[in-house]
Amino acid sequence: MRTQLLLWISLISALASPVLAKTTADEIREATSSFLETFARAQADKGYQVTYEAGNIDSRLALAPCSSALDVEFTGDPWKSEHPSVQVSCSGERPWRMFVTTTVSINGPALVAARPLGRGERVTSDMLQTRSVVVNASRRGIINDAELVQGMVVRRPVNAGSVLTPDLLEAPDAVARGDHVIITARRGSFSVRSRGKALANASIGEQVLVENLASSRTVKASVIAPGHVEVPM
Repeated sequence: MRTQLLLWISLISALASPVLAKTTADEIREATSSFLETFARAQADKGYQVTYEAGNIDSRLALAPCSSALDVEFTGDPWKSEHPSVQVSCSGERPWRMFVTTTVSINGPALVAARPLGRGERVTSDMLQTRSVVVNASRRGIINDAELVQGMVVRRPVNAGSVLTPDLLEAPDAVARGDHVIITARRGSFSVRSRGKALANASIGEQVLVENLASSRTVKASVIAPGHVEVPM
């Protein structure tokens, strides 16, 4: 009797095994690696070299089976971190998701200072060099187009060889304290111009106090171009 019971249990277990199938750690690791490989190939087409490694996944892990392909996506920005997390998820009948740590290194061209740069200097092409760096080692981003920074002002001292990041540079002042400027008062397509004097320094897009030379009134205006400000009418 006991032997027959054991046989029945074995038979039921065998029949149930397809139903109890699981998504294994190997499948999750393979999906993660495939996702990272696709990312690396896409960046290679843009001139970047990507090396990657998926983090450890417990080999004992067993999640609900997934009737469709596993979805994989970054949950962090790989361009701002060398250790972005990856989310692996299943959107099938028994949905689940889990996170996998990764190591991603993106190498590519970036502008570096060709010599020490002083605060307040205007950037010119001879101040810059292009060098291959680990792009995502800096959370502040990088700059790789010299045309974009020509004429920008250095905000604080930069050592020779340092990677230029957007926060190190700022737009030059479009108006300076005491400059005579053109004030445009605008409403829709109708506008009136007058002359004024800037009471502070400001760059394009910033607001500045301006004295209207005709009325002696002080108004707050937006800088729209060098020597030009605008106020709503």
